[in-house]
Amino acid sequence: MIDFDYEALRSIGLNNTIISRLAEAPAGRLYRITEYQRDRISLHDGVAEIHARALPRLLAETPLCVGDWVIAQANSLNEVWVNHRLSPMNQFSRADSPPIASNIDTALLVMGLDGDFNLRRIERYLALAAAAEVTPLIVLSKPDLCADIDGRVAALTERLPPRTQFLLVNGTNAESITQLDPWLGPGQTICLLGSSGAGKSTLTNALAGATQETGGVRRTDHRGRHTTTTRSMHFCPSGACIIDTPGLRSLSPESLSSAFDDIESLAAGCQFRDCRHEGEPGCAVLGHVDPDRLHNFHKLQREVRRNQQTALERIAERQKWKSLMKSAAARSRQKRS
Repeated sequence: MIDFDYEALRSIGLNNTIISRLAEAPAGRLYRITEYQRDRISLHDGVAEIHARALPRLLAETPLCVGDWVIAQANSLNEVWVNHRLSPMNQFSRADSPPIASNIDTALLVMGLDGDFNLRRIERYLALAAAAEVTPLIVLSKPDLCADIDGRVAALTERLPPRTQFLLVNGTNAESITQLDPWLGPGQTICLLGSSGAGKSTLTNALAGATQETGGVRRTDHRGRHTTTTRSMHFCPSGACIIDTPGLRSLSPESLSSAFDDIESLAAGCQFRDCRHEGEPGCAVLGHVDPDRLHNFHKLQREVRRNQQTALERIAERQKWKSLMKSAAARSRQKRS
């Protein structure tokens, strides 16, 4: 038998989709993971938080992450052990490491309007949100530190896929933060993604009354000093759950289509089916897409291919390029002689 308090757990994100997955779960008590580290897991039942450990068998079968719904039981020594993980509705993950967060309703993609402003990076995060099938909301932070807000908003708007929303939010201003209220309803789970120094921890502290450490940014590149090093869930007075993360980088094969759907649509009109949009005759993409956006698309495509390679394939590719470089150097020497 599975023990759970529906009303209490609903306040931390329980919904009918998750409940439908309890049919195949073993006996125990239902919890949500609010913090996950190597040697300790924090679980919440909607009323209180406890600490637990996961059975080695479970960890061997599936990695755990913040936001997961799990079944746990206490043994005769009153030790709580997680023995089952419910399949998540969605999940943020990197191709080269365990998952970051799961069961997300909205992804807040945080980007500073100071030196952190980077259109290529926000396209990366949009691709990650699309791959996880999570609705994105771009949060442009630090508007008080930007001298050309209109120019940067115009540049962002030109690059955004259709129907992508964005807000200008000052994390230190209570009135500005109220713009996020529609996404902070009871039981909603939001996940903050962004580079170090973008203002994620400041926003988390403001929304949830948390006390996460915040830090300044380097003067040279406006990047932060990684004050957030673990993934953790915080609870807002409104009833929403916030997951703060150190950030994501790697892409999965499914990441690009939605974030670059304009390129995908135009590519259907190319003369050649395998057109790479790099100067081939009859290309329907070149001249219709911002060159920098197309450059970023090619860059992310290469990253996806690298993520799909095995270690042996990567070694073979490096050997191939080394051989080509040696051949080119030899030809150059011959011409000079």
